[in-house]
Amino acid sequence: MKRKWYLKLIGIILLAFMVFLPWSKPVQQYLSIPNEIQTFMSDDSINVPSINKNIKIKSEETTVLKQIDGDKFKQSVVGKENITYTASDIPIKKVNVSVLDDFRVVPGGQSIGINLETMGVLVVGHHQVETDEKTFSPGEEAEIKVGDIILEVDNKKVKKMDEILPLVEKAGKADKALSILLKRGKKEFSTTLQPALDSNESVYRIGLFIRDSAAGIGTMTFYDPISKKYGALGHIISDMDTRKPVEINKGSIVETNIISIQKGKNGLPGEKQAEFTREESRLGDINKNSPFGIFGKLDKELDKSSLQKPMPITLPSQVKKGPAKILTVVDGDQVKAFDVEVVNSVTQDSPATKGMIIKITDPELLDKTGGIVQGMSGSPIIQDDKLIGAVTHVFVNDPTSGYGVHIEWMLKEAGIDIYQNKAS
Repeated sequence: MKRKWYLKLIGIILLAFMVFLPWSKPVQQYLSIPNEIQTFMSDDSINVPSINKNIKIKSEETTVLKQIDGDKFKQSVVGKENITYTASDIPIKKVNVSVLDDFRVVPGGQSIGINLETMGVLVVGHHQVETDEKTFSPGEEAEIKVGDIILEVDNKKVKKMDEILPLVEKAGKADKALSILLKRGKKEFSTTLQPALDSNESVYRIGLFIRDSAAGIGTMTFYDPISKKYGALGHIISDMDTRKPVEINKGSIVETNIISIQKGKNGLPGEKQAEFTREESRLGDINKNSPFGIFGKLDKELDKSSLQKPMPITLPSQVKKGPAKILTVVDGDQVKAFDVEVVNSVTQDSPATKGMIIKITDPELLDKTGGIVQGMSGSPIIQDDKLIGAVTHVFVNDPTSGYGVHIEWMLKEAGIDIYQNKAS
């Protein structure tokens, strides 16, 4: 026993020498890290502040960055040679949890009507025109495809179907081909289209089904009480015929009332049915339709219940499996909280749409809707009094379950910087 006591004493003396001798600087460096140092997980990079302090990164190997001159930093890694970096060489990912605690948004849950005007006039199909000579589609012969957007007709910009009809009639009577400017994907190109006289109705037609607007319902996810920026829906709006994203010219969101619900069942998703209220009930504009939802700015404050108070958000890496709640409307315009379970969550370092799998567990919601139904997209998901994401898609063969998107990506799409006050 005495021998072991002496060995411990010798060890303590040797450690003291290592700490205080000049040649033991690396050991001092490691042991003298200030209390205010932030620790990061191994899959994160660090935002290096302009201060003369040592910064420790928790990773697979012990790494110390020390500011040595201006914006230059020296890296010491156990078992590796020292390397000097400038601040610009160090990848930055802002993950300061204290920043997230300071940042708050108001969760939504309100049912909203969505009105979109397309960028130009959208081609959604072809139809046959019966003439005295033959039956054909002039638009198809002009190689105009479903999903193309008509931007101009005879050098005149068009945004409405009603703007095209008189131009078709005029060109037909003059036996003249129309010059058409189209957008297909990211490319624009021109073609010519000769209207044909329908022998049954004596009107000139171009053999195209076209659309200039879209409408539907969804759910508000969040809004920023300061900037009034909002996010809703959680997924992109696509045209029901072309299945392609709607390129918007302008749009608006309005108040709605849920009047009935068609319950979902295996193989057949359910649906909320709502009525749009008066135009004076406009809530805000729509300036973006992206894979993460629709975004814009509110014109006025939304009606709020006790459930809708400003709350912090959660990053993808912090979402846990287990109980959570969603806010949504199943009757009228009353927002209620319902129980769900986060079955799985993917830690995402870059934006992606399907970040969570959730399951409806609330008996009342299951009784009324059968699970996740159309119109519920965008319903905010809350866990531990923090906003973690939004409902986006339902599993067709299991309407009680579906996907959710992480809230970080929706905030980014809305143009909201959650780190603006704390990090650069």
